[in-house]
Amino acid sequence: MSARSSKPHEVVERALELSRADGCVVIADEQSTANLRWAGNALTTNGVTRGRTLTVVATVDGKEGTASGVVSRSAVTPDELEPLVRAAEAAARGAGPAEDAQPLVTGVAPSPEFTEAPVETSSTVFADFAPALGEAFARARAGGRELYGFANHEMVSSYVGTSTGLRLRHDQPNGTLELNAKSPDRTRSAWAGRSTRDFKDVDPAALDAELAVRLGWAERRVELPAGRYETLLPPTAVADLLIYQMWSASGRDAVEGRTVFSKPGGGTRVGEKLTDLPLTLRSDPNEPGLESAPFVIAHSSGGDQSVFDNGLPLAATEWMREGELRHLTTSRHSAGLTGLPVAPGIDNIVLDGGEDRSLEEMVANTERGLLLTCLWYIREVDPASLLLTGLTRDGVYLVENGEVTGEVNNFRFNESPVGVLGRATEAGRTEKTLPREWSDWFTRAAMPALRVPDFNMSSVSQGV
Repeated sequence: MSARSSKPHEVVERALELSRADGCVVIADEQSTANLRWAGNALTTNGVTRGRTLTVVATVDGKEGTASGVVSRSAVTPDELEPLVRAAEAAARGAGPAEDAQPLVTGVAPSPEFTEAPVETSSTVFADFAPALGEAFARARAGGRELYGFANHEMVSSYVGTSTGLRLRHDQPNGTLELNAKSPDRTRSAWAGRSTRDFKDVDPAALDAELAVRLGWAERRVELPAGRYETLLPPTAVADLLIYQMWSASGRDAVEGRTVFSKPGGGTRVGEKLTDLPLTLRSDPNEPGLESAPFVIAHSSGGDQSVFDNGLPLAATEWMREGELRHLTTSRHSAGLTGLPVAPGIDNIVLDGGEDRSLEEMVANTERGLLLTCLWYIREVDPASLLLTGLTRDGVYLVENGEVTGEVNNFRFNESPVGVLGRATEAGRTEKTLPREWSDWFTRAAMPALRVPDFNMSSVSQGV
């Protein structure tokens, strides 16, 4: 019998039956992907993949406390199931007491679809998109542009079962589209990206038209030195900065004095104003168009994530409300250590500014400044201030008297997301966006454009 001939819920149930540990959590992730790639206005490759990963968490109660062992393997056959469970138990017995030990979650109503087959994607997800992409190729060819890029769609059905009776399941679609337009001599390049659940809300023609305008802007080249510039950050760039901020918003680390959210002298900055703009940063597993798992799915412990919290229900959480820091991420364990409320991370993020200005309207209201396309190669310089460095890419444009007048050179920047929020003077309309730097890990984001009067372009970069 092959690894995929048994149903995921049956594998979960069998693993729980085999367990001899004091507690057990089993997570079966069924993953399928479909993708298209293109270069020079022509499709180059397409493919579909399938796979299953099984994670077993065994917990063993000892005199000194509860220990845990976690083992994950792909393509587990029925004959390999018992050895996998035993390996997790052996890991638990060989480990010291788990610092994050908590009673396994109980009392969560089972998912009605737990025993149903996983949802799978296929090439049919591109049924409408692919012909529209072909039409975009023809328009780009006629306009002297070359289109490069890829479209990827993934579906993950996660089944979570525990020895305390939880039987939960979540289906997570995730689609990304990245499109580059280049001039035939490769001296000009423009990028656009979209996040989608099903490719029914992406329009290749509209993206190509947007990129054609940007390539036109780049026909005039202006060299500028490093310095601080009034800068319009588009939603994708704001997302990349704030996702890193969210990843760095550990309640425990803040209490221990290690982050930008630590209060001098002790405690955290919860309750402080981070910006004078009425910005609210929030996550909600039920956010329309950005839906994510409504319960914790933790394949490992670390920071403010704990395998003991698997199945814990997630609720809408405001990390910042009208500029005021409200929550930092915690597990049940770290919440107990810090005295902060339990607030696990959620797999989406939204920044609401309460405004409806488009990026084009913000450009029209700019006397002189820079308009960015996106950021990439973002790295942390100083965790205490959350200072990040990175590069601009695929188009930095000069705005003068409300109009884009040309393309300028790329820059390396040095900025803290918290500092950017604190100095921003205007936020535009919140819209779904694809974070370019973190799109392999995090795609469900909605952000406004931000105007920052003194964004720090620390040096000139020769990147494109």
